[in-house]
Order: sequence, then C-alpha cells, then structure tokens
Amino acid sequence: MNIKQAKQEITNTLKAYLAKDELGNYLIPAVRQRPVLLMGPPGIGKTQIMEQIAAETGVGLVAYTITHHTRQSAIGLPFIEKRTYGGKECSVTEYTMSEILASVYELMERTGLKEGILFLDEINCVSETLAPMMLQFLQCKTFGNQRLPEGWLIAAAGNPPEYNKSVRDFDVVTLDRVKRMDVEEDFSVWKEYARRKGIHGAVVSYLDIRKENFYRIETTVDGLQFATARGWEDLSELIFAYERLGLRVDREVIGQYIQLPPVARDFANYLELYEKYQRTYHVEDILTGRWQNITMLELREAPFDEKLSVMGMLLSRLAEAARRTRQQDALTAALHGALLDFKAKTGDGAEPQAVLGQLVWQRQEQLRYAKEAGQLERENRDLRLREINALESYRQRLAKEDIAGAEQAMAAVRNWFGEEVDKRKALAEDASARFDHAFRFLEQTFAQSQELVLFVTEITAGYDTSWFVENFGCDAYFRHNKELLFDDTRRRIKEDIAAARAAEQEEQSHE
Repeated sequence: MNIKQAKQEITNTLKAYLAKDELGNYLIPAVRQRPVLLMGPPGIGKTQIMEQIAAETGVGLVAYTITHHTRQSAIGLPFIEKRTYGGKECSVTEYTMSEILASVYELMERTGLKEGILFLDEINCVSETLAPMMLQFLQCKTFGNQRLPEGWLIAAAGNPPEYNKSVRDFDVVTLDRVKRMDVEEDFSVWKEYARRKGIHGAVVSYLDIRKENFYRIETTVDGLQFATARGWEDLSELIFAYERLGLRVDREVIGQYIQLPPVARDFANYLELYEKYQRTYHVEDILTGRWQNITMLELREAPFDEKLSVMGMLLSRLAEAARRTRQQDALTAALHGALLDFKAKTGDGAEPQAVLGQLVWQRQEQLRYAKEAGQLERENRDLRLREINALESYRQRLAKEDIAGAEQAMAAVRNWFGEEVDKRKALAEDASARFDHAFRFLEQTFAQSQELVLFVTEITAGYDTSWFVENFGCDAYFRHNKELLFDDTRRRIKEDIAAARAAEQEEQSHE
C-alpha cells in the first residue's frame, strides 16, 4: 500500500481500538488490540502520518526513535524491594518507570488526554540487549512490571533489511501479535502531499518530468546512494530559505540532500533551466497580464518538457496566491469567532482590555496544549500565532488610545478587524486576476490543446488552487473543465505526453 492508504488504515484502526460499548468497555479488548507495525523504505513519511493522525483525531502523540535508547532507559533502572512470601521476607527486583511509559503519563497529566498513539520508530534496529524487551512490549504492552495505559495504540515503524544492515528479523511469535502494513513509495501520493505542503515548484516540476528519480536507493562501489521523499522535501525548504537570503543553490548543496550523484546533477541542471525559464518567459509578467507576443511564440515552439516546466511555474505561483488567500480567510474566520466572544463579554459589563487579554491567554493555552499533545502542524501553529498577535494588537491599541467603554471598544475593534477583511478581499482579487491572466495566456498560446486540459487537471488536483476556485470561482476554469467530464481524458493526456516525449527523443537521436 502507499503511505496515504496506510494513514487511513491506521486511523481506522485507532477508531476501532477506541470504540466502546454501551457499558463503557472497549469493543476490542486491550489484549486483542494489536500494535501496528509499519514497514517500508526510509524517508517516505511514516513519522509524519502519525503526527497528522494525532492532529486529525484529537488524541495525544508520544514519539520515540528507539535506536536512541538503552535497555535501562527503555525499561527503567532496577532497585531492591522487600516482599513477604509464605511468611518469609524476601528481596525482589523492581524497576523504576520506563522513560517511554513515563512520557505517556506525563502527556496525559499535562493535557488531560487519556488516549493516544505511542510511536516507536526504527523498531527493528534496537540494540541486542534491548531487543528482548521491545519484543515483550509489542507482545504484552509492558516494560518490566509496568503496562502501557489503556486507550493507547502502539504504532511501530521499521525499514526492510535491504535498506538497513542493522535490522533484526521478527520471529513468527511476534509477527503473529502485530498488525503489519507494508508501505511503498508512490509519487502520485507524494505529489498530492507536496501540493498541500507547498513544496518548491522546481522540485515538483522536476519530479513530474523525472518521476523515476523521486525515490531511488542504489548500492554502488562508493557505498549506498539514494534520493528519498524526505530528501526532496528538506531540499525544498532549503531552496526557499536560500532564495529569501539571496543565496545560490548549487550542485554541491543539492548533493547534500539528494545523495545519488546522477540525480543531484540532473536536478542541479534542471534548477538552472527553471531559473532561466523564469527569466525567459517572465512568469510574473504573465500573471499580471503584461506578456509579449514573442513569449507566446517561444513557448508554443518549445519542447514538451519545457512547456510542462513553464506551466509548473504558473501553477506554483497560482498556488502561492491561493494559499495566501486561504490562510487570510482562515484568520478572519478565527478572529470573527473571537470577536463574537468579545462582544458578548463586554456586553455583560466586562472591561474590554481585560476581555481581550483573556482571549489571548485562552488561545496561548490552546497553542501550548496542542504542542504538548503532539497535534500541532506548522500551518495550524502559524494560524494560531497570527490570531494571538492580532488580538494582542487590538488590546494594546485600546490601551494606547485610552478606549474603555464597551460600545466604543467594540466599534474600534470592529474597524481594526475590517482591515483583515479588506486584506482578504485584496488577496482574493489579486489571486483571481492571476488565474484569469494565466488562462488567457495559455489560451492564446495553445488554443484548445492538451496543455490546457493538463493545466485544468492540475488546478483541480491542487489543494490550494481547487479551494480557491471552489470559494471564489474562475470562469475560465469552469469553461475548460467541461472537457474533463469525459472518462478517457486522463488516459488521453498521458498517451499524448508519452507520444510527444517519444517523438522528441527520436528526433534528438537522428540529430
């Protein structure tokens, strides 16, 4: 299965394990709640889906990379306890609480959450002394004489032996007590994730053209060399940072993330082309409606891969504009809810600045709670911080302008909130114009061709672009989207793309 399917199956498993009957007992007894064992190549997102599942289901998450632990830290330290057996006092060995189990109880104490996921990564790479204890934990959910609380799913992940020489094989006894899922890399699933996370356009565009380079691990005379999903995502983050700082991402830098030299070189060459295409085709001018006829002619006559790259740039910029609108929309929705609380409490006689201070404190606590529970993804974190900053700004402005009356305070805050609403409107209008300009440019360049159908398909599949079209509309999109109603459209597009590439390769071979 792919990582998306694995995420859904783990979510379903968690829901089944936490379901209770009318008497409050778990439908599946704890002894029958098998740990999930997720096996797959490194860097495909096994850890990330655990974070997503915790956030989406509202349970706690405690995550450990088990190779960082010794036998003592996992099961606790021994100490001598006095017990009486058959009228005779004996010395017996007990253990302090396992650091891992203690982390579960600490999260429960801090957050009040009684159910969650204990995620143990690299489970099959434990040390020789710890291996028996980990097998016991998977089978019995205990470390020494201490048990994992009810309501907690054990999820473990490991790499198959072809990816890691340090792995240990599980015996049949252990495997017969876990719920095993084998996960494989899948570019189409990762691309969906990449759109949602805003992975750099150069990375997505390159892998669209060179899908075979998305995930490769090879054994060479120089050792193990690889390109992984994790590597591409981390490289994307670096490219964004370097662009912001005005630094150049060269082949050597790329090779520090994509540790398969042929792929690193190929992407370095593509990145140079990507930057060249941005200059040649003046992508920003296209999106603001200021393109030249020569630009259309050059793109019309360009190789198919170059066309795909330019359309990828346009899609990336449109996604950025749509994302800014969506994030501002989320902020205005959050602030609107806060201001309804503000209006209600000040209407009951509470002091306006104190009410805003309380609202800020409540949201800071919610942010801390989500972080401690392992439920905080970056976009959610940023939204909460922006809401907190806006409310604190309102409080400070009330104090600075010495506004104390409830009606005057509400009028002032409503006016300041209106600035956020106006910003949302401006962002939406800018994004809408960019969508219109992009479609008009492509219509004039390609007319009713496969390129336009492919462009519409990508907008439909994009998280932010599809959200924008659904919420703000786009006449050109709906007009061209009719063609996608035919069942064989996707198949025809793929066939046309393959035929175009084959024709170009054949032409190049004759040259």
